[in-house]
Amino acid sequence: MEHITLLIGIVIITALVFDFTNGFHDTANAMATTISTGALGPKTAVAMSAVLNLVGAFLSVEVAKTISGGIIDEGSGIQPEVIFAGLVGAIVWNLLTWLAGLPSSSSHALFGGLIGATLVSVGMDGVNGDAVVMKVLIPAVAAPLVAGVAALVATRLTYRIARDRDPQDTAKGYRAGQIASAALVSLAHGTNDAQKTMGVITLALVTGGVVAPASDPPMWVIVSAGVAIALGTYLGGWRIIRTMGKGLTDIQPPQGFAAQTGAATVILASSHLGFALSTTQVCSGSVMGSGLGRKGGVVRWSTAGRMVIAWGLTLPAAGLVAGAAALLADQGDWGVATVAVLAVIACGAIWLASRRKPVDHTNVNDVDGAPAPAVAADATAPATADAAEPVGIVTAAVRSVAPPPTDAALAQSASDAAPAAPSATAADSLPARPTGAEREARGAAPAAATSATSAAAPAKATV
Repeated sequence: MEHITLLIGIVIITALVFDFTNGFHDTANAMATTISTGALGPKTAVAMSAVLNLVGAFLSVEVAKTISGGIIDEGSGIQPEVIFAGLVGAIVWNLLTWLAGLPSSSSHALFGGLIGATLVSVGMDGVNGDAVVMKVLIPAVAAPLVAGVAALVATRLTYRIARDRDPQDTAKGYRAGQIASAALVSLAHGTNDAQKTMGVITLALVTGGVVAPASDPPMWVIVSAGVAIALGTYLGGWRIIRTMGKGLTDIQPPQGFAAQTGAATVILASSHLGFALSTTQVCSGSVMGSGLGRKGGVVRWSTAGRMVIAWGLTLPAAGLVAGAAALLADQGDWGVATVAVLAVIACGAIWLASRRKPVDHTNVNDVDGAPAPAVAADATAPATADAAEPVGIVTAAVRSVAPPPTDAALAQSASDAAPAAPSATAADSLPARPTGAEREARGAAPAAATSATSAAAPAKATV
C-alpha cells in the first residue's frame, strides 16, 4: 500500500506538471490576438488570463468526468504507472511543439498519451472506443471548422456594420471588446483544460482505491489543478503567442474581437456538453476564419499547414512516447524511476534548445526575419510580407471573389511614379538659382557658377 501511495503521489505531481505546461502552451489561445493588436500589454494580458483560468476551473466538472470515467475504462486493470507513462508522453510532446512554436493540442497530447499507455499495458479493452470517437475525434474535426466559420461571418458582419465609421473612432471600442472577449476565452479555457488534469488525478485516485469509481474530483484536486494551470499561463508561452498573433494572419482589432468571441462561444458550449475538445484548435480556426473574413486579408497557409500536420501527429506521437514509457514503467520501481529520469533529461534538453533563440514579452510581436521597427516604418510592409508567402488555394479563391483593394492601388502608384522619378531626380539635382542680392554680394563668381550650372543642366537632361 505504501508503494501505491508513493506512486500515486508521483502521478499527481506529474499531472500538475502537465497542467503547468498546458497553461503556458495554451496562453496564446486567449491572448495572442489581444497582444498582437496592442489591446493589452503582454505581461498584463497573461496575468489577466491566469486569474481567469483559475476562476474557470471552479465552474464545472463535466470534462473532468469525461477524462476520469469516459475515455479510459476504470475497471480494466489500469494501474497508476500507466497514467504516469501517459502523462510523460503528453508533457514531452507539449514541450516539443512549444519549442517549434506550433499551437498543437495539449488535450490531444493527453488523450494520446493515456490511450497509448493503456494499449501497451492493458490492451484494447482498456479504451472506450465509442467515447474516443464521439467526444474526442469528432469534436477535433468539427470544432475548428465551426469556430472558423463563426469567426468569418462575425468578421464580415463587424466590418459591414462599421463600414461608414472612421476606423480610428472604432478602434478604441474594438480594443475594449477584445479585452472582454479575451477574458471570456480565458474563463472558458479554465472550464475545459484545467478539468482535464482534474480528471487524470481523479483517475489515478480511483485506480489506487483512494476514491470510488465515478466520483467527482475532490476540492483539493480542483484547487491544485486550477493553480497549476494559472501559474503556467502567467509564465507566457511567447513562441506560440507569436505564431498565433503574427504567423497566421495580420490581425486587426475588429478581427481579434470576432475571433475571440466565436472561440469562447464554442468552448463554453463544449464544456457544458462535456466535450473535451482542443481549445487550441478552436482558437486557431477562429483566427484563420477572421483572416478570411476581412476583405484583402491573407491567411498564411504554410504556417496553417504546419499546424494541421502537428494536430494530426499529436495523438499518435504522444501515444508512441507514452507506450514506450509504459513498457519501462511496467517493469517495476526501477522502470518508473528510469522513465522519470529520461523525462527530466528530455525536458531539460528542450529548454536548453529554446535558449538559443529566446522569445519573451519584449519581442513577441517581432516577425522572424523582419524586425518590428522596419515593418512599422514602411507602409507597404504588410503587402511585402504577404507577397513572400506562397498563395494557397483558399486564399486564391477568396481573392478572386473579393480582390484586395491595396494591390491595385500599389500597382497604379508604382506605374505613375516610374516616369516621374527621373525628372524629379534631375530637378532636385539642379542647384538653386542665386538671388540678385547674392550675386551682388559675391560678384562675378556667382555669375560664372550660374553659367556653368546652366550648361551642365542640358547635358544631364539629355542623359
